[in-house]
Amino acid sequence: MIENENKWDRLLHIKTTGRDDSKSDQYRYPYEATPYCVLERLANSGLICKKDVVLDYGCGKGRVDFFLSYQTKAHTVGIEYDERIYRNAIENKKSAVSSEKTAFELVGAEAYEVPLEVSRCYFFNPFSVEILRKVMARIIDSYYTQPREIFCFFYYPSEEYVSYLMTVEELEFYDEIDCRDLFDGNDSRERIMIFTLPDYEEGEEK
Repeated sequence: MIENENKWDRLLHIKTTGRDDSKSDQYRYPYEATPYCVLERLANSGLICKKDVVLDYGCGKGRVDFFLSYQTKAHTVGIEYDERIYRNAIENKKSAVSSEKTAFELVGAEAYEVPLEVSRCYFFNPFSVEILRKVMARIIDSYYTQPREIFCFFYYPSEEYVSYLMTVEELEFYDEIDCRDLFDGNDSRERIMIFTLPDYEEGEEK
């Protein structure tokens, strides 16, 4: 596992390993990068491609953004509220092999107005359900302003996340990517749950 983490960081010319909980609290959770083996599985799902714009919530040092831009050719936008960690993402962008397809913004997720070109959203438990509610409202506002298919990926979702997401009227559960075999312990949370805001045309789903 550690060898794979270091291998990808070297290949992408970035530094994203480690954990940082210096500014975490009951609403915003510690920085911990998504394991590369999980990102490999997501990239191989075929659900993210060159035409997509991926919005990464709580991007930290930018691993998800650099990896997905490199592997899928999609454009990525990472948002981060912690200025110190955000600076790491900006520093990584100077050397990353996929830097031309990545962008980062220093902003709180609940205050971020979702660009109309965003078609994919990624979450690795960056914040509490209270903040998630506000974030989903922003995503849905963007969706209604410019109707299009949006996929939302939730890695390692908590029971609170799942319970809330199942109540969002606009969301449809699409599928999940099982990641339990990648780790020891058979943890039921080792999965990527996928929800969609579908694209409708004249009342019919495309």
